[in-house]
Amino acid sequence: MAELFINQAKQYAEGRPSYPQQLFEFIASKTPSQDLAWDAGTGSGQAARSLAGIYKNVIATDTSPKQLSFAPKLPNIRYQLTPPTMSSAELERNVAPQSSIDVVTAAQALHWFDLPDFYQQVKWVLKKPHGVIAAWCYTPPKVNDSVDALFKPFHFVSVDPSWDASHKLMDDMYRNIDFPFEPLEGADHTGPFEFVAERLMDLDDYFALFRSRSAYQMAREKGVEQLSNDVIEEFKHAWNEDGLDKKVVKFPIYLRIGRVGNL
Repeated sequence: MAELFINQAKQYAEGRPSYPQQLFEFIASKTPSQDLAWDAGTGSGQAARSLAGIYKNVIATDTSPKQLSFAPKLPNIRYQLTPPTMSSAELERNVAPQSSIDVVTAAQALHWFDLPDFYQQVKWVLKKPHGVIAAWCYTPPKVNDSVDALFKPFHFVSVDPSWDASHKLMDDMYRNIDFPFEPLEGADHTGPFEFVAERLMDLDDYFALFRSRSAYQMAREKGVEQLSNDVIEEFKHAWNEDGLDKKVVKFPIYLRIGRVGNL
């Protein structure tokens, strides 16, 4: 799936929402120290930027150099291009030494990973026993009934069994994703815990978000333009029903979080 996000890197960087500060404060409150964070599948660095405001240093990795080229450059973030799979030696060289990381995050990315391989890496780099893994996704944006009803048929486009399965994990709000970690102290489960991101958007912003979606890119590769002139007109009519050019668009976020424990 990496090629998909290479093709739409600019749209992804411009169209995707920022995550709420409350999400990162919640995650940070669960790590005993805030020295080092690893943001895996960082894309254009939306989560890494927020982590950098809390953790002393952040390592942000991705398999796409084009995505990384759009990431914000901050003094305490090290961006690293990585292969999809890494040996322990490569992990130490590209990410960090064994048992040295306070938190591993995966923002809107976990459903694309080879989970057994990724979890092996996570367990290797996290501090024992309190190192934390936090992974979240968001489901379709909420604008109003009219706009949301128009968006719904475009949300899921069947592509192939692997892509469909990954997409379903996100639609299920990560309830059924494999997550072999211990609940945090005082909790009896690893989530999902719900947060909400909000962004003030006009219709052009909404279309930028629409075009940043993997389903849109996959449809275009098959010769299908989802935002045809007729569809654009329908969205314009629905968007302007209330007479407001800009609207607060809400993105429901679902977080799985746990600790590595003693392995």
